[in-house]
Amino acid sequence: MTPHMTCVTPPASPATKQMFSRILTSALFAGAAAGVLIALLQLLFVQPVLLHAELYETGALVHFGGTAVSAHPELPSFDAVRDGLSIVFTMLTYTGYALVMVALMSMAQNLGHSITARSGLLWGIAGFVTFHLAPGFSLAPEVPGVAAADVVERQIWWSATVAAAGVAMWLLAFGGNMVSYAIAAALLLLPHLVGAPEPDTFAGPVPTEIGALFAARAFGVGLAAWSLLGCFAGYFWNLEEISDATT
Repeated sequence: MTPHMTCVTPPASPATKQMFSRILTSALFAGAAAGVLIALLQLLFVQPVLLHAELYETGALVHFGGTAVSAHPELPSFDAVRDGLSIVFTMLTYTGYALVMVALMSMAQNLGHSITARSGLLWGIAGFVTFHLAPGFSLAPEVPGVAAADVVERQIWWSATVAAAGVAMWLLAFGGNMVSYAIAAALLLLPHLVGAPEPDTFAGPVPTEIGALFAARAFGVGLAAWSLLGCFAGYFWNLEEISDATT
């Protein structure tokens, strides 16, 4: 009779557990700290433009001959529940981004690169290029009420562009040779040479000035957001390393 055989997974080593703990702790602190500041920037600069655009979309404001005529003069005011949820979701979103960033930072450190708050700023700028600038170069941030291509097609193009830009940023930072730089440049260019999905016609009730202001502020806040996240991620990762070394 053949004895019953079981497959037992060996427990994780203390070093592995410590690494996962550092990644999780650093990401949680970085995401929470950056998320609060980012949410405040969004509430101050992005949300008012977004709410203004929604008034045109819903018909509360109409545009005749270059003049805005209000059907309902009351503009959106502070909403504690809405704004509170916005802060919470922003913190959760950037904590997720921080988990990815800190995990990549740990890989870079294993390759011999130093991780600090200053170097974290460069990581943040790379994150901005990957998630905002690269896809936004051809698929700009849009306000409600403007014409847009099919959402599934846009999501596929956006995801592919972000993936290509992320690989390109890694190759530019750690490739170290002309072949890597050439591949990175090709990855950055290819999605835009293919072209982002576009609507059949361009139309909408929102004035172009509002759309332009929204795009500009979305990019500006995005750069500030990723710069803060990178600095916090580098700082807390370095802090956790010092803490582990002293215990």
